[in-house]
Amino acid sequence: MTDSAERARRAAGAMADPGFPALKERVIARTGHNYYEDKDDLLYDRLRKRMRMRGVGDCTAYHALLEGAAERDEWAALEAEITIGETFFFRYAEQFAALRRTILPELIEARSEIRRLRIWSAGCSTGAEPYSLAILVHELLGEALADWSVTILGTDLSAAALATAREAEFGPWALRTLDAEERARWFRRTPVRPGLPHGGYALRPAFRRMVRFERQNLLGLIDGSDRIPGSFDLILCRNVLIYFSQDHVNRIVRALGERLEGRGWLLIGHAEPNPTFSQWLQPVALPGTVAYRPIDTPTTQPPPVLVPARPDAVPIPLAPLPEFVAAEPAAPATPEPIGIPIPLPAEPAAEHPLSPGDLLAEIRVLADSGETARAWRRLHEEIESYATDPALRYYEGLLALDLGREREAERALRGALFLDRGFVMAHFQLGLLLARAGRRGEAARALDNALRLAQGLSPETILPEGDGVSAARLAESARRALAGITVSEA
Repeated sequence: MTDSAERARRAAGAMADPGFPALKERVIARTGHNYYEDKDDLLYDRLRKRMRMRGVGDCTAYHALLEGAAERDEWAALEAEITIGETFFFRYAEQFAALRRTILPELIEARSEIRRLRIWSAGCSTGAEPYSLAILVHELLGEALADWSVTILGTDLSAAALATAREAEFGPWALRTLDAEERARWFRRTPVRPGLPHGGYALRPAFRRMVRFERQNLLGLIDGSDRIPGSFDLILCRNVLIYFSQDHVNRIVRALGERLEGRGWLLIGHAEPNPTFSQWLQPVALPGTVAYRPIDTPTTQPPPVLVPARPDAVPIPLAPLPEFVAAEPAAPATPEPIGIPIPLPAEPAAEHPLSPGDLLAEIRVLADSGETARAWRRLHEEIESYATDPALRYYEGLLALDLGREREAERALRGALFLDRGFVMAHFQLGLLLARAGRRGEAARALDNALRLAQGLSPETILPEGDGVSAARLAESARRALAGITVSEA
């Protein structure tokens, strides 16, 4: 079934079920998720999933089930189902750069006498955000951390997401912006288990114990039912406000501002700032993002970063290079390894009603919610219609890597590079894959391509399909990976 036919089927199902409007109204009223006000097909699809799980035939019966005295757990399951939790470590590199260079150093300086930090990650999903903050605070304070009281609280509406967060074990997809050295420093590998058919990555205890989790609906800030005590030095509420009506958003942001300590900071999602917020908070322009502070915060110059860059972050001097041709040349000196064909059609693909960007967004939502296998199947239902789109080929490679399909991953990454020779992230991921396979010469060429391409960009440039990774950070990661290959060969 084509995507357009599937959407039509879902929309028809919502219109054909007479109990849907009342159920939709009840769900939005309870959760505040006005996001679904004009998305009947998407909401109905998610309701149908829970209805099948409970053996209920229509919306009227499911509505009655939800209103039953013993159905608190079903509400929790439904709320988890309708909340789209896209999360991975150090998401939005610009904001984490601001946290590392400006926000946390200033807070550490301001709280140096009391040696206490309180941080709240509101809408934390499966925990990657608060754990990323724990890693960052740990690295900034270093040995002084033992003398500080640091509390990092993660809250979310989804009980299922919080259960996953407390386990602190993640698949490769959630770590996709981290290089091998960072993964080894912050995580340990775990064996194969249900849900992680190729093993996972468990956060090391030093970071895990800095974070605690509680279930909380942000609407509680409006109606007074929230159970979050005290105030905070830093609050992150990113990509949560999109679910609420503008009136709710304004009231939530005002309430978050009231929970900030003096000289505290609030970060929201990139697409969520609104001029209205300046009634209650002072916007602060930082490189690549906007943050908010209490309106009476004095304006000061950002302090220097407290911790110097690691030695391995110092740029390695490179010999002058001729004008760079990004992709590996087709000359005999660099043949395609083991004869893997690049999957491109002989004829152009037919027009398709779903844009590549829409398909990619759908795939990312599935993968970010842990349904990697489902994302893989969905992509393969459609990819031949988009065979000349390099971004979709790249994500085909990432999904294949997550599922342990290394040969298919290599084919897909090479396909992406065939279509776009300057695709920095594809060069980088291909290099890491080849290095893991022991094919050091080919890995070094791919990583060198990634390094040289990244060096040709402004350091702050955010790389396409890099999930917020900057050119400077990618270059640093490529250098480390190349150094690892050199050490192995020595």
